[in-house]
Amino acid sequence: MTTLILIASATLIVGLVIGLLVGRSGQSTSLRQRRLEQQIDELRSEYTRYQAQVNEHFMESAHMMRRLNDVYRDINQHMARGANRLCHDEDWLDELEKQNDTARLAGHKNDDGFEPPRDYAPRSDPKEKGTLAEDFGLKERQAEKEKN
Repeated sequence: MTTLILIASATLIVGLVIGLLVGRSGQSTSLRQRRLEQQIDELRSEYTRYQAQVNEHFMESAHMMRRLNDVYRDINQHMARGANRLCHDEDWLDELEKQNDTARLAGHKNDDGFEPPRDYAPRSDPKEKGTLAEDFGLKERQAEKEKN
């Protein structure tokens, strides 16, 4: 165990020494470092500009949504005022409420002759069991087993 620790520490020390020598032997390390710092500064300024553009975009979007909501509210109020002013017929309103109530109670049945697709095949013979029955097709499978 101690030899393993000694080998690991020696390898670490040798690696650090080699890393330092290779790092210092570079001829243009200071030039590279200046270029990297320049690139970092450029990326930071570009990121700052991008953040400002994103903030401006969302501020403008929020302002437009607020205006849209105000216009929608104004239209809704205009329609409500017009309906109150123009529709005084109580019988018509009662009839409209009755139609809405019957439509809700009827479950919005379609009278167009179409029905939604089924997830099962209809039975051709009422005495036969449907495809969703628990023992559907068992007689056929038993007959096949008996043949084998």
